[in-house]
Amino acid sequence: MQINPAHIIARKRDGFVLEPDEIAAFINGYVDGRIPDYQMSAMSMAIYFRGMTPLETASLTQAMLASGSRLTWPRGLPKVDKHSTGGVGDKVSLILAPLLACCGVQVPMISGRGLGATGGTLDKLESIPGFRTDLTETEIAHVLNTVGCVITGQTANLVPADKWLYALRDVTATVASIPLITASIMSKKLAEGLDALVLDVKFGSGAFMKTEAQARELAQSLAAVGTQSGLRTVALLTDMNQPLGRMCGNAVEVDETVQALQGKGPSDLMELTLALGAELLVMTHAASNTLEATQQLQRCIDNGAGYEKFAEMVRVQVGDLDAPRPVASATDVVAQTAGYITRMDCEALGQAIVIMGGGRWQVTDRVDFSVGLEMLVRIGDAVTAGQPLVRVFANPSQLDRVQSTLRDAIVIGPEPAPPQRLIVERIAP
Repeated sequence: MQINPAHIIARKRDGFVLEPDEIAAFINGYVDGRIPDYQMSAMSMAIYFRGMTPLETASLTQAMLASGSRLTWPRGLPKVDKHSTGGVGDKVSLILAPLLACCGVQVPMISGRGLGATGGTLDKLESIPGFRTDLTETEIAHVLNTVGCVITGQTANLVPADKWLYALRDVTATVASIPLITASIMSKKLAEGLDALVLDVKFGSGAFMKTEAQARELAQSLAAVGTQSGLRTVALLTDMNQPLGRMCGNAVEVDETVQALQGKGPSDLMELTLALGAELLVMTHAASNTLEATQQLQRCIDNGAGYEKFAEMVRVQVGDLDAPRPVASATDVVAQTAGYITRMDCEALGQAIVIMGGGRWQVTDRVDFSVGLEMLVRIGDAVTAGQPLVRVFANPSQLDRVQSTLRDAIVIGPEPAPPQRLIVERIAP
């Protein structure tokens, strides 16, 4: 269709509901170069301030999906995936993908890199010497058929509109728009050719969505678009007011992944991993109920099958799981007073890792895989003066830059904090 970009931008700016063909034509024009960056930026800002109806959001998602190729699969085992909105210490994908592959489903997981306080799945895997995260679509299919799970980066042909639009959103301060977030996430997940998707939508100090209400609105939007697109979708709202598990970083999170698959994972990390996996097994009828699904996943940990599957995936993606992974020397940051851990600034903890070089402020920043944190306390714990709170993996100059930040991020008060619930709500259309 012939479009007048300025007219469509003005309609959105003035609060009108855009038609699906207007949205599709606008995205098509942007992808093929007829609509310049400045007009796409203006449209993003109009969406940011005016929002979108559920139908508009679904139309934007479909238009972005249509901008590139999709992964297609022959009939066979169900294809499933999990997506997290990002947090500190979140290595669930590394544990869950091989467990699911042991339970009669396949996992074609397209993941991303860390930016800001949020760690990236690909960065963690790249701390394994040789591990490839730049697979072609043909290589993705080969690994999936060989192993049953694959974790890799977005290819050039999958949803190119999202890559270009995300870069614009970053520089125009329009990242925090639920319609734009929904279209970005769901266009990529729909491109994977899935039968079922589970979403881990986080809220709290270490999450993109700071409040439970914001996270619920995003989860409802994501689940609605998935369902409208014919993809069975469930979302869990989870608390990110403290890191998930004990380890935060890259190489140290791979170490914790190995421990988790060998039956030695922290209780909170395993609770969330099993809950997300159970949703997928039930949605694809690989298990008849949540209890049966949880037991299946746990058996794959207990009998070693999950660890063997992870090792196989690493090997097929050219990684060497037995090679030494770089971990910097350790120093403990201790409590200055006695009391109870009442609160954590989880975002500050994540930013400390970035300051030490373990993450990025910009996409082009290089990552030091050796730095990280080990959380030695959790909210609600009683502590004494001089007790270690967090173990820092860093060289002395890196440690000097974050020591006071880490101490301030862990708040000690005179009274115990109320119990924290990790999984707050299940959202399914």
